[in-house]
Amino acid sequence: MAAWTPEDLTLFAESPSLVLTAGAGGEPGVELGMAVVGGELYVRAYRGVRSRWYQAAREHGRGRIEVGGAAREVVLTTGGFDPPAGLEAAFAGKYGPVSDALVATPDARAATVRIDPEA
Repeated sequence: MAAWTPEDLTLFAESPSLVLTAGAGGEPGVELGMAVVGGELYVRAYRGVRSRWYQAAREHGRGRIEVGGAAREVVLTTGGFDPPAGLEAAFAGKYGPVSDALVATPDARAATVRIDPEA
């Protein structure tokens, strides 16, 4: 699997959100908060695994993100991994107390997506 560049990681840290489009396109993207832990990028569906965009990510496994004017083709992993220790703290550090309501609920935790650059 490809790794994010230092420039990408800086962009993620400095940007408040990304726009994710799952699949080959045609559907509008969804704006999401994001967090980076150990050089890996994560998003969560605050409505849980039944959220429309989460279902599309699980179905397609690929997509595109737009962050700060840059676009990247990506691989979307919706299962088969344990979210890293520190992910809750990374979201809280970036978004403050609102992260508790949006990404720290059991439903949101169950809908964690790791986003990797396409090789």
